[in-house]
Amino acid sequence: MSLIALNQKNINDIINFSELNVIYKWFFDFLGFLHLKEHETHIVTTVALLLAFTLVMFTLDYILKNIFIVIARKYATLSKTKLDDIIIDNKVLHNITHFIPVALARILFPIFFIGFPNVINFVLSLTNLLFIVVITLLLRSIIRTTRDYAKTKPSLADKPIDSYSQVASIILYFFSAIIIFSILTGQDPVKFLVSLGAASAILMLVFKDTIMGFVASIQVSTNDMVRVGDWIEMAKFGADGTVLEINLSTVKVQNFDKTITTIPTYLLISDSFKNYRGMQNSGGRRIKRSINIKMSSIRFLDAHEINKLKKIQLLKPYIEERQQEIDAYNINTNADQSMPVNGRRMTNIGLFRAYVLRYAQQNQNIHQEFHLMVRHLQPTEHGLPIELYMFTNSTVWAFYENVMADIFDHVLATIDYFHLEVFELPSSDDVRQFIANSNELSKSPHQ
Repeated sequence: MSLIALNQKNINDIINFSELNVIYKWFFDFLGFLHLKEHETHIVTTVALLLAFTLVMFTLDYILKNIFIVIARKYATLSKTKLDDIIIDNKVLHNITHFIPVALARILFPIFFIGFPNVINFVLSLTNLLFIVVITLLLRSIIRTTRDYAKTKPSLADKPIDSYSQVASIILYFFSAIIIFSILTGQDPVKFLVSLGAASAILMLVFKDTIMGFVASIQVSTNDMVRVGDWIEMAKFGADGTVLEINLSTVKVQNFDKTITTIPTYLLISDSFKNYRGMQNSGGRRIKRSINIKMSSIRFLDAHEINKLKKIQLLKPYIEERQQEIDAYNINTNADQSMPVNGRRMTNIGLFRAYVLRYAQQNQNIHQEFHLMVRHLQPTEHGLPIELYMFTNSTVWAFYENVMADIFDHVLATIDYFHLEVFELPSSDDVRQFIANSNELSKSPHQ
């Protein structure tokens, strides 16, 4: 049924004519020029007053909002702190201004519409809803302001602030929705909460990821597993880079190729991942790389070759000391020197390891307080691996790669001086050369 179709009986149910105020009567008399029926004039007067009252409240809200914002922005430009800028950006003052029109509407509406008991009850319920919405918006702005301000603190920069902010927002929305529902239905909020127990299973199913993410965020923060800014690697999900953000549902990782990988937060506690924070905090990054030596090139060195290697400045003191030790041992054991395997002798692989170790020890880019070794690994069909195990004195990626490349450039170039060979699988050219040599041998007249 439309408003215009309301009859006089309906108007009597809505309006108490004995209590009408002066404003309503003035509007009613003013609209007499429309020459409408009495009950139609009452309807038009009521609607006009409602629209006028609403327009005044919105205008007041707009004016107050702009006045506060202008003053606040002017003050923020003069202030050196970031807090006031964050407050303005998150619309805290903007939402505070909403309180004034809503409060005035609740106070003034019963005065202006004193003869409208049913309308007053409806509008008061509406203002209560608006009041809850305004409080919710204000508290949400405060939560976001707290989040953004906490991110400016160095001590909190690596904490999952977004997760806590989202949890607080969800709790706020939950209680606001319950209060709004109780206002609309007229039920006690406590009874409504009790009735939610029956629907808890459904809520657990719907918000499963959110609940798991919340629990994971708490565990990640409590155990200090991941911080914003950490370099983590999670090969299963293609993540290898810096953590940009930890929130309630996801962890954003910027990979080194500048792509973004998003990982569910709860997977940080259910799956394994590698965090390089310990390496970054230690001040050194590990080099652990091997060179495969062709085992057929490993042999004893004769006196001439040893004397030639003495020309290597880093190796000369070691050779002289080692030679004295070997000679003393061979004399004490009366070793037969006519057979090289008797007693002790220097090998090209041993002197090579000694040289690489001393080269690393005098390298200013290698951390001398961490483990530093040049060692054998298990021989394989690809030769004897000689592993360089050491740490650079910086964790910067580019620096680390350059230092490691410089070391291996030098080591690979010096192998030939020790009469060693690096193992390489035969290439197509090697195979063709082998076939060509075989063909030439088969055509030889000696055959």
